[in-house]
Amino acid sequence: MTIEEVQNDIIDEFSMFDDWEERYQYMIDLGKTLPLIDEKHKTDDHIIKGCQSKVWVHAEMLNDKIEFTADSDAIITKGIIAILIRVFSNQHPKDIIEANTDFIDKIGLKEHLSPTRANGLVSMIKQLKMYAIAYQTQLN
Repeated sequence: MTIEEVQNDIIDEFSMFDDWEERYQYMIDLGKTLPLIDEKHKTDDHIIKGCQSKVWVHAEMLNDKIEFTADSDAIITKGIIAILIRVFSNQHPKDIIEANTDFIDKIGLKEHLSPTRANGLVSMIKQLKMYAIAYQTQLN
């Protein structure tokens, strides 16, 4: 699936819920399905700076695509990173770099987060794209 197709699936899934209580619960459930980072990668080198909670992300290049794993010490934050990893994992670095993240506004996520969590969301996206830039540089 392309990044846009995954984003459209997420928009469709979130549109099934009437209120934000249900959407938060769905995010928590998504966090439980997150491909967990190996404990050896739970180091300061893998922590996303700018998040109130601890969020660790590891990226690995497999067959010209980046595979992400992650974890967080907070359930909502774990759900947020799970959504982002679902969108960006197993994609080519170039596609990740060029990806639009409007789907976040379309599902209403940013407006329903506290300012610190919204800043953390931006930091997560930035870090995932930085991994993509680093891998894209290696490919060139």
